[in-house]
Amino acid sequence: MDTSNARIDGRRNDQIRNIKITRNYISHAEGSIFIEMGNTRVICTATVDEKVPPFLRGKGQGWITAEYDMLPRSAPQRIIRPQVTGKISGRFHEIQRLIGRSLRAVIDLSLLGERTVWIDCDVVEADGGTRTAAINGSFLALYDCMSSLVSSQKIPEMPIKDFLAAISVGVVNDQVLADLCFVEDSSAQVDMNVVMDSSGKFVEIQASAEGLPFTREQFNLMMDISEKALREIIDLERKTILG
Repeated sequence: MDTSNARIDGRRNDQIRNIKITRNYISHAEGSIFIEMGNTRVICTATVDEKVPPFLRGKGQGWITAEYDMLPRSAPQRIIRPQVTGKISGRFHEIQRLIGRSLRAVIDLSLLGERTVWIDCDVVEADGGTRTAAINGSFLALYDCMSSLVSSQKIPEMPIKDFLAAISVGVVNDQVLADLCFVEDSSAQVDMNVVMDSSGKFVEIQASAEGLPFTREQFNLMMDISEKALREIIDLERKTILG
């Protein structure tokens, strides 16, 4: 694996950005995380609602859903708030669904009872990989939220089955890179996001050629680099939660 080519921030090709995690960032939320992956910064909160959507009423299980947004000056150009435009962008809607799917993959919803956990992700600053940072922060916020439900005896046991992590990877100038910053992402030939649980099973793989199609060899290398990065993030999550 060639990791010798210097990147814009001096990282190796397979090296993720520095990650900083602040727990209990929002005092009102049952779980809240401020996660920083390089210059990408996201606030993630988990809120318990003592009811479920209509399609789950009477079934004895819970639900997890997510909302995602970017603050107006989280990006180089000001982002207009959805309440002004009157609609959520297709990109934001797609990311919300990805976050929800990812979290539901590692939790036993039957142990949650008939309650919904709302995950809110607000990007404070965007420098690439906002959706993957949001998933990582959301998982930790959900874990703290579930811990509070267990400690208050609202649920009998921890419903989270595995840890969860997400990372972006791509091909830039024919090099496979992990955890792309904005400059790298904006010029990527291939853009890919990978979500994996702590047992090594993949929850989601999103890959698309932004320019030329990619080869099976490139795909295999992207998966190898992704798995290495994801295991590093999961190790950090374990240390954050378990000490």
